[in-house]
Amino acid sequence: MTSGGAGPRLPWVGAGLHLVVLAGALYFAAAGISPAAPLPLAAFVVGIGALLALELVPVGGPLARLVARAVLIHAVAAVDASGLSRALFLLVPFGAYLTLGRRAGLVTATAYAVGLVGVLTATRPGWYADAEQLSDLLMFLVGLVIAVSMAGVAVRAEAGRARTERLLDELAESHRQLGEHAGRVAELAAAQERNRLARDIHDSLGHHLTAVAIQLEKAVAYRARDAAEADRAVADARGSVRAALAEVRGSVAVLRSPAEPPATSLAAALDALRAQLDTGSVRIDCAVHGDEGPHAPALTALYRAAQEGLTNAVRHAAASRIEVTARFTDEAAGLTVRDDGRGLAAAGEGFGLAGMRERLAAVGGELRLSATPGGGTTLTATVPRADAR
Repeated sequence: MTSGGAGPRLPWVGAGLHLVVLAGALYFAAAGISPAAPLPLAAFVVGIGALLALELVPVGGPLARLVARAVLIHAVAAVDASGLSRALFLLVPFGAYLTLGRRAGLVTATAYAVGLVGVLTATRPGWYADAEQLSDLLMFLVGLVIAVSMAGVAVRAEAGRARTERLLDELAESHRQLGEHAGRVAELAAAQERNRLARDIHDSLGHHLTAVAIQLEKAVAYRARDAAEADRAVADARGSVRAALAEVRGSVAVLRSPAEPPATSLAAALDALRAQLDTGSVRIDCAVHGDEGPHAPALTALYRAAQEGLTNAVRHAAASRIEVTARFTDEAAGLTVRDDGRGLAAAGEGFGLAGMRERLAAVGGELRLSATPGGGTTLTATVPRADAR
């Protein structure tokens, strides 16, 4: 049986019932229980064959097959001497339910029940007092109930299967999208990690190499006039090399550079930074105001900002004086690097300043850079206090 293009096909139900009726009618004829003339018997067999073909070979639309099935069943019943073909009437409401829906199935079943009562009333007077007739009617009504119930179960099962397939398709699509999102997240994470490593290499190893270059230049400058100062510059350069090697080993071991500035406080870290970059030809003044304790999450970013600002001022701005001022208040932590050099910011930003902005943004801070060609550069980093954001 087939529903209206979307319901279940259950050819085995109709085919099985047709075969049972065929076998029963042939047995009745062979045993002489209900003798049949050869022509009606042949017509009966042909009709059953047509019904089987209609069940097993889906030709035409569902509604057309339903109508053809009903016509053939009534024709077969008309030529069946055994009367067994009346069981095939159950297939009509069964097929109507599958093809046209629940209401059509119930209406068709009701019509057959009323029709049978009408036929009995017209052809069998007093049937309602005949136990055999009443038993046949009851069995037919039970058959109608079973047929309609089976159709309902089949339709609900088909709906459940279709819903499950739809959910599986949606799940597969969601899984595919999740895979794409996971791939994009992995790419983004890899890009962020590459940026972090590049930023850390620039801020740590790049700074130490700059300090080594400055100290070696200082050693060369002082070699003839102050051997002791030249020796100190070389020793400072060696110290910077050792610090760089230590940071490289740490990065290789844990795929990250040190998270904290190389001192117990920002003031001490700035003093160490000033000593590393002291060339003897530029004056570096560092000052820290306020309590840095409540601003611990921002100290690394501020230290890296000071590191980048000092390195740029010493190496590229040709400054003679640099002032580094850190100020901690209840609301925010700020750091300013001001020099009297050639105005580095006017030439644009490099990777170091871009990395500094990223570091500050990660802790909710911001970077401001102002410069006047020939009039110096001012770099200001500000980070709001963590519990005040």
